[in-house]
Amino acid sequence: MSFDLTDKLVWVAGQHGMVGRAMMRRLEREPCALLLDPGRTAVDLRRQSEVEDWMAAQRPRIAFLTAGRVGGMYANDAFPADFLYDNLLIEANIIHAAYRTGVEKLLFFGSSCIYPRDAPQPIPEAALLTGPLERTNEAYAVAKIAGIKLCQAYRRQHGCDFISAMPTNLYGPGDNFHPETSHVPAALLRRFHEAKMARAAEVVVWGSGTPRREFLYVDDLADAGIHLLRHYSGESHINIGAGYDVTIAEFAEHIKRCVGFEGRIVYDRSRPDGTPRKLLDSRRIQALGWSATTPLDEGLKRYYDWFLSNQGKLRETVIEAATSK
Repeated sequence: MSFDLTDKLVWVAGQHGMVGRAMMRRLEREPCALLLDPGRTAVDLRRQSEVEDWMAAQRPRIAFLTAGRVGGMYANDAFPADFLYDNLLIEANIIHAAYRTGVEKLLFFGSSCIYPRDAPQPIPEAALLTGPLERTNEAYAVAKIAGIKLCQAYRRQHGCDFISAMPTNLYGPGDNFHPETSHVPAALLRRFHEAKMARAAEVVVWGSGTPRREFLYVDDLADAGIHLLRHYSGESHINIGAGYDVTIAEFAEHIKRCVGFEGRIVYDRSRPDGTPRKLLDSRRIQALGWSATTPLDEGLKRYYDWFLSNQGKLRETVIEAATSK
């Protein structure tokens, strides 16, 4: 199959987040029309009537569902009600409104945290719901699993061409660098940069450094999203990964070189390591003709360049987040 985007009106829900921005950049190269987000003050995605009214008025033909509440391990563990409530409502409202307004195709983006904590490695799509989740991000994972099941249910009951993709750990332009809510790549990049500027002797990395993680540049994810939209229509979700993993210690060394920090790395072994390994089995999307193309060092260079060019905005975002709690 090959789904045609030509002259279609496309809505990226959540286009101001890291994944949403990457999708907008990638879609600018396609022969489609882009629908701009109405903004949170105009349409609260947690309010069903507001979402349905706006989508009925705008009538997008294609939807990418990247909107949601996201955060690192601390935020997920500290605010489980917020993560569960907001994400459930956002995805349910958009998916139902997409059905009601005749959206031709919808792609829902989930997260690799949907899989059991002790899933086999690399993690196949079939591992979903085969064991207990990681406790610290259970609420977020449950919401993302519900999104997958919503897409499957609307496909079965109503014949909707709604599909789901599960990306691995992401990094890239537009990331969240807040010290309390960021993910590992942003937290480490900021920590090494601040240590460099302060001429510190060392940077402390939590844990032993031995866990293995997979990292994907966000523009590669956007390219995978377009590929799936064109070439996939099925009930099962699809993994999107880089195809290889590195230890946290290796990842920290990559960031150290990228930033130009000259001190040493110290590992705080009193902090938890988390899951020993998390690598997605991406053979299904590779069989469809897609694979990641951005090497880790190249992706981190682009990441750091964007960080340096946007430090003023990032400081404003951190202050705003801190004062709005």
